[in-house]
Amino acid sequence: MRLHVADHPLITHKLTVLRDKATPSPVFRQLTEELMTLLAYEATRNVRVEPVTIDTPVTQTKGVRIADPKPLVVPILRAGLGMLEGMTKLVPTAEVGFLGIVRNEETLLPTTYAERLPDDLSDRQCFVLDPMLATGGSLAAAIKYLFDRGATEVTAVCLLGTPEGVHAIESLVGDRDITLVLGALDEGLNEHGYIVPGLGDAGDRLYGTV
Repeated sequence: MRLHVADHPLITHKLTVLRDKATPSPVFRQLTEELMTLLAYEATRNVRVEPVTIDTPVTQTKGVRIADPKPLVVPILRAGLGMLEGMTKLVPTAEVGFLGIVRNEETLLPTTYAERLPDDLSDRQCFVLDPMLATGGSLAAAIKYLFDRGATEVTAVCLLGTPEGVHAIESLVGDRDITLVLGALDEGLNEHGYIVPGLGDAGDRLYGTV
């Protein structure tokens, strides 16, 4: 597994505002989208491309375009939806699928309650969006689900992560092709399984249900 923790002052600045409990939901949503676009730049560094010849106003030249099959972007419901627009702005030709995974707050174990994905993910590059990598249970379940459906490469993008969550994903992957992109790696989890210092419940803060 490859781990990339973004190190950029704009990302750190925006995360600081997200962490502030006084930041209202509209600003939180906007910053989440902006952060996702910055993280998507790193996450798509190895997106598959193919050569193409084009005509410029001056001459003919060679370039590249995103190869088929197109990347599949999979936000984990519900909080991952807040990251979707930031990703598709950068890769508008990507297809979008959805996974609904909820964490039991007592056992901290994930349960899949909904999915809308292509039947066959063979040879697909998949990008999973989930704001918070806490225990790693939900993200690990999503990654396993995609590989079970035939995906060959999965990149997971999270605003925040923990050492516990990273370890959980590493334990899952084996020799599978996984990249984990984080906006920041926080200290760890508290006794309730929440990220410290974190930013609270991303879904509640995105949609004003605090």
